[in-house]
Amino acid sequence: MPFRFKGRRTNVPMWILVFCLVLTQVGWVPEKAQAATNLAAGKPITASSSVDVYRAANANDGNPSSYWESANNAFPQWLRVDLGAVSTINQVVLRLPPAWEQRSQTLSVTGSTDDVNYSTLAASSAYSFDPAGGNTVTISFANAGIRYVKLNFTANTGWPAAQLSELEVYGQTTPPPPGTYEAESAQLSGGAKVNTDHAGYTGTGFVDGYWSQGAAAQFTVSVSSAGKYNAILRYANAMGGDRTLSLYVNGTKIKQTALPSLANWDTWSTKSENVNLNAGSNTITYKYDPGDSGNVNLDQLQIAEGTGSEPRSAFTTIEAESYDSQSGVETESSSEGGLNLSHIDEGDYVVYKNIDFGSGASIFEARAASNTGGGTIEVRLDGLTGTLAGTCVLPGTGGWQTWITKTCGINSISGMHDLYLKFTGGSNLFNLNWFKFSNPTTPIPTRGANMPYDIYEAEDGVIGGGAAIVGPNRNVGDLAGEASGRKAVTLNTTGSFVQFTTKADTNTLVMRFSIPDAPGGGGINSTLNIYVNGNYAKSIDLTSKYMWLYGSETSPDNSPGAGDPRHIYDEANIMFDQTIPKGSTIKLQKDPANTTTYAIDFISLEQVSPITNPDPAKYVTPANTSHQAVQDALDRVRMDPTGKLVGVYLPAGTYETGSKFQVYGKPIKVIGAGPWYTRFVAPANQTSTDIGFYAGTGSNGSTFANFAYFGNYVARIDGPGKVFGFTNVADMTIDNVWVEHQVCMFWGQNVDHTVIKNSRIRNVFADGINFTNGSTNNLVSNVEARGTGDDSFALFNAIDAGAPDDNAGNVFENLTSLLTWRAAGLAVYGGTGNTFRNIYIADTLVYSGVTLSSLDFGYPFRGFGASPQTTIENISLVRTGGHFWGNQTFPAIWLFSASKEFRGIRIRDMDIVDPTYHGIMFQTKYNGSSPENPVTDTVFSNVTISGVRKSGDAYDAKSGFGIWANEIEGGPAVGSAVFNNLKFLNMGPGTTNIKNTTSTFKVTVNP
Repeated sequence: MPFRFKGRRTNVPMWILVFCLVLTQVGWVPEKAQAATNLAAGKPITASSSVDVYRAANANDGNPSSYWESANNAFPQWLRVDLGAVSTINQVVLRLPPAWEQRSQTLSVTGSTDDVNYSTLAASSAYSFDPAGGNTVTISFANAGIRYVKLNFTANTGWPAAQLSELEVYGQTTPPPPGTYEAESAQLSGGAKVNTDHAGYTGTGFVDGYWSQGAAAQFTVSVSSAGKYNAILRYANAMGGDRTLSLYVNGTKIKQTALPSLANWDTWSTKSENVNLNAGSNTITYKYDPGDSGNVNLDQLQIAEGTGSEPRSAFTTIEAESYDSQSGVETESSSEGGLNLSHIDEGDYVVYKNIDFGSGASIFEARAASNTGGGTIEVRLDGLTGTLAGTCVLPGTGGWQTWITKTCGINSISGMHDLYLKFTGGSNLFNLNWFKFSNPTTPIPTRGANMPYDIYEAEDGVIGGGAAIVGPNRNVGDLAGEASGRKAVTLNTTGSFVQFTTKADTNTLVMRFSIPDAPGGGGINSTLNIYVNGNYAKSIDLTSKYMWLYGSETSPDNSPGAGDPRHIYDEANIMFDQTIPKGSTIKLQKDPANTTTYAIDFISLEQVSPITNPDPAKYVTPANTSHQAVQDALDRVRMDPTGKLVGVYLPAGTYETGSKFQVYGKPIKVIGAGPWYTRFVAPANQTSTDIGFYAGTGSNGSTFANFAYFGNYVARIDGPGKVFGFTNVADMTIDNVWVEHQVCMFWGQNVDHTVIKNSRIRNVFADGINFTNGSTNNLVSNVEARGTGDDSFALFNAIDAGAPDDNAGNVFENLTSLLTWRAAGLAVYGGTGNTFRNIYIADTLVYSGVTLSSLDFGYPFRGFGASPQTTIENISLVRTGGHFWGNQTFPAIWLFSASKEFRGIRIRDMDIVDPTYHGIMFQTKYNGSSPENPVTDTVFSNVTISGVRKSGDAYDAKSGFGIWANEIEGGPAVGSAVFNNLKFLNMGPGTTNIKNTTSTFKVTVNP
C-alpha cells in the first residue's frame, strides 16, 4: 500500500520518480490492467439486498476486512457499481477478506451504459476464492465501453448468500478533454513535488506536499476569450476535517478554497469555482498560505465555460437588489439611491450565489425600513430548506423613509455557499437595502443544538402526483397543527410524492410521518417507497403503534373511543446501502405497494460510520448481543482482578433487552459503535418494558456513550420507563445517545457533576431530561428533543427523596426542543443559581415554550432562591403556546407564582416569534381568595416579541396580548416585573402590547 501520512512523508527514491516520468513521456500502457486506476473505488454501489451492517458500500471502500453480504438463502443476487462515466474496461478483480476459508462462488459479469440494457462481459462460472492466493479472483474480458458493472451471483459453497469484500474495475479511462491540465506538469514551489507512490491509484502522479507553508502548484492555462470560467480541481485528502488552499488568478488571491474531507487518500473528488480569465495565457495557482490547513494532493485542473454568478465576499456590503433569483419580491426606486426590495411578504425569499464566507462569519448586519411592524429574516445556506444559520428580527421603523441597521448573531459560517434570505412573520414587512457579514473577536452565542444532520421540511420539497401541502393551523389532532412549522405534505393517491435535494452526503434517513390508526387502536403497519436520483432504492417500514392517543388531555390512552385524538406523528429511520452524494434527489412516493395514506412532516439526513473499540486491551466485548452477554461483560469488568479493564465495547448490532443492566461496584465505561449501529431494543411482542441502566453504589464516574435505546411504550406510565433513572450518583457522563419510545431518557435524583451531551431524544411519553431532589452542578449540553410528552428539559426542586439542598449550579445550554406535545420545551420549577442559555424551542402543541413556576405539585418542595439568581438567556421561542387544563391559554413564556417563593429571575436576549396566543404571561395561584406568593425580583432585558395575533378560535378572547398580567385564571396576577429594552414588532389587528387590568401587578418598562 502507498504510504499515508499526516505529517512528514518519506522521500520517494529518485529512480522510481525518473522511471515513472519516462513512462509518462512515452505514453506507456501497463501490460496488466491492475496497474491502472481502480475505476470502482468509492463510486456509487448498490445491491439486490444486504443484511445487517454488511452493506453494498463495504464492497468498494478499500477495506479488505469489511464486506457485503446479500440476503441469505435467496439466490440469485446482484451487486452493481456506477463508474460515473462510460469507460473502456477489460478486467474486474474480486476479493474476500484474506483470512476467510476457501469457497467457490458462481457468478457472471455484465455491463451497461444506461443501467437498463446489459450485455455479458464474462459468462457465469464458478470462481474459487482461496486464502492461499489472498482470496482474490481476477476476471478478464475484451475491451468494452461500460458505465455500470454488475455481478450476478447464483451460488456460494461457503455461505448461503453472495459475499464480496472488494469489487475493483480496471481498464482504460477516456482521455481527459481539452482544457484539462495535469498537476504533475504544473510549475511547483515551496515543497510541492510530483509524487508517484500513489501511481497505482491516479495514473502517472500528482502534486504532493500541501502540508508545508508556501507549497504551490502554478498552472498555465490558455482560453480563447476573456470571461468567466469554471476552474474544476481534482483533489484527494484524508479524514479529519476540511482542508483549505488559497486560489490565485494571475497573481491575485481571489479566495480561500475549502476542500471537504474525503474518506481516505484513495478517494478523489472535484471542487468547482468561478474565475475570471484573460484571453490567451493565464496562471492559476493553488497555494498553501498561512491560515490554510490540512494535507491535500492535487491531480488535475480542468477549465470549462463558467456558470453561475461571480464569487462575492460576505464581508463587503451586498446590495439587496443584486439577487440571483427570487420568489415574490419586487424592486423599486428608493430615496437611498439604487433599488430596494419592496413589500416583502411571508415566505418570500431571495438568493445570492457564490458568497464567500472565508474562514468564518458569525454576525449578520442588515439595513431596512418598514411602515408596519418589521419582520424576520431566516439566513439559510445552499437551499430554501438548507442549513439554518440563524434568524434576525428587524423592527418596524415607523415609515419607509426611516432606515435602521440591525446586527444579529448567527451560527458560524465558513467557505463558499449560496445564500438564501427567507422572510417570515407577517405581510408587508419591510424594504431591505443592504446586508453584510462579519466575524467578531468575541463569537456570538448560537441558539439550539448543533446536531450532525440536516432537516428538510416536506412543505419546502418538490411535490407531485397528487401530493398536497396542508396547513398552516394550530389544531390539536390535525395533520398540519401537529407538524413542524404547522405544515405537512399528504400522499393520499398512488403516484403522489415529495422530493428533496441533498445538501450533503448521506447514508441515512429519518422521517417524521403520520399514518392512520387501526379502527380499534393499536396501530397498523405499512411501507413507503424511497427513490434516489429517480431509481427505486428501498422501502421504509412504518407503524402507527406509537402514535394516536385519545381522550383526556392530561392522560390520553390508546382507545379511539376515549375521545378526540392527539399525538398523531411518529418517526421511522433507515440506513441506505451506500452513500448518497450531495446534490442527489431523494423521493418519497406512494406506490401501489404502499397501501395506506401518509402525511410527511420532515426528513433528516446524516452521514454516519461505526465507531471502533477505543482499546481492545481495556474494553471487553460481549460474547453476543443478548441481554445476558452484555451483563456478563459488565460483571467481568467490575470483577476484573488485574484492574486493567475499564469498560465494555458494544459492536454494531441489535441488542434485545427486557430489563435494566446493572452497573455498580466501580465506574465502568459502556461504549457503543454509534447510535445508528449499536441499538438496544425492547421485546417487540410486549409493551411498556422497563429497560435501561441502573447505576448503583460505587458507579460514580461511569460513562454511557454511542448507542441507542428503542423502547416499546405506547402511552405514559409514571414510574418506570426511564433509560437512565439515577439516584445519589455523581460524575456520570451520557454522550451521543439516542432514545425513542420510552417514558423518559433521564430522571436524576440527587445527581451531581454529571454531563449529558450530544444526544437526541424522540417521541417519549414524559420528560426528556429532568433533574430533581438536590441535583447540583450538572451540565446538559448540545441535546435535541423532539416530540416529548412532558417537558423536554426540566429542573424540579422537590425534596421528597430527602435531598439536603436545592437544585443548584446546573447549566442547560445549546439545546433544541421541537414539537413538545403535552408540556413545555423548558421548565424550571424552583432552584438556585441555575443557568439556561442558547436554546431554541419551536412548535409546542398545547403549552408554553418556557415555564417558570413555583408550584409544588403536592410534593415537599423549595421555590426559587434569591441568590444566586436563575438566569435564562439567548433564547428563541417560535410558534409556541397553546391551550390546556380545560380552557386555559398558554403563552410563549409562562411565569407562575404559586405555592413557594418566586424570585431572583433574570431573563435576557429572548426572541418570541409568532406565539399561538400571547408572548409573556404572569399568573398567580390562589388559596381560596388569597394569593400564595407574588412574582418578585424578576427582570427582563433585550426581549423582542413579534407576530402576535388574535387566534380566531374558541379562545380568541384570551389571545392577542404581547404581555399579559392574567386577571382571570384563579385570580389576578400579583407582584411586579421590570423590562429593559422591550420591543414589539409586527403586532396584528386588535392586539395589545401589554394587557394589565389588575391593581395587583406592576409592569415597568425602561428604554
